[in-house]
Amino acid sequence: MVKWIIGEGKNIMENDPAAKSLVEAVLFSPGLKAVAYHRIANRFYKKGNLLLARMISQRARRITGIEIHPGATLGKRLFIDHGMGIVIGETAEVGDNVTIYHGVTLGGIGGSKNEKRHPTVNDGVVIGAGAKILGPVKIGSNSKIGANSVVLKDVPNGCTAVGAPARLISIERKNHMKIV
Repeated sequence: MVKWIIGEGKNIMENDPAAKSLVEAVLFSPGLKAVAYHRIANRFYKKGNLLLARMISQRARRITGIEIHPGATLGKRLFIDHGMGIVIGETAEVGDNVTIYHGVTLGGIGGSKNEKRHPTVNDGVVIGAGAKILGPVKIGSNSKIGANSVVLKDVPNGCTAVGAPARLISIERKNHMKIV
């Protein structure tokens, strides 16, 4: 656990220009605290101890302002900047090296209990403040979701999506950008 915390602290140092030391990053990052609580809650969730898993996740929510359902799947080096108001739903999947800013929702739009209801966010994605990604959509690797965007459809790899509802404004291809 200590090794994981130090690794995540280093990730914060790389991604957050406001973090001045590793100790500061580890002690005061609400994103790191929320992910640590989630890792514990997720273990209980997978073992079928749903009540304890939810108790832990709700404690994390009260402490950090970040709500991560214990059933969500989180990748490595998830960087949550500021974090207040983030919601990550039960069937959401978040890849490695993802950055999420405050007020983001990875939410569902209905459906039944035994189906995928929340987004899949692939590796290297940056999700801007206030963005809402709703339903079982896929966000391609290395894509960017603009602040306050509402994403209701899949976003291909390497694309930028903005607006409500979100539309693709660029596709990166070998050092040049194409306006869509």
